[in-house]
Amino acid sequence: QVHLVESGGGLVQPGGSLRLSCAASGSIFSIHVMGWYRQAPGKQRELVALVRDIGDTSYADSVKGRFTISRDTAKNTVYLQMNSLKPEDTAVYSCNVKSRKTRFDSITDYWGRGTQVTVSS
Repeated sequence: QVHLVESGGGLVQPGGSLRLSCAASGSIFSIHVMGWYRQAPGKQRELVALVRDIGDTSYADSVKGRFTISRDTAKNTVYLQMNSLKPEDTAVYSCNVKSRKTRFDSITDYWGRGTQVTVSS
């Protein structure tokens, strides 16, 4: 089992910044993808950003140029730096990790419990 601990959410004014962190621990042989998803009330969950084991990243069009995802491989931790926040960024942000428990296991999805980000004046 893999445990994900998220932190960094909160209330911020439009134009402000927040940094989310997600630390993975437990039965981890290798991590292939770490990412952040979000879900706003009444909307479907959407990908915000992800970083793959080879280091390349992907972003939702709505956050490009404002959000930056990074990863500390030694700490099995992924960060999401969110700048120039807008009210429409308000959502529950959840960490996702795709990892193997051993070299012989298939890749499994793990999810954090989510952290609330509210952008409001």
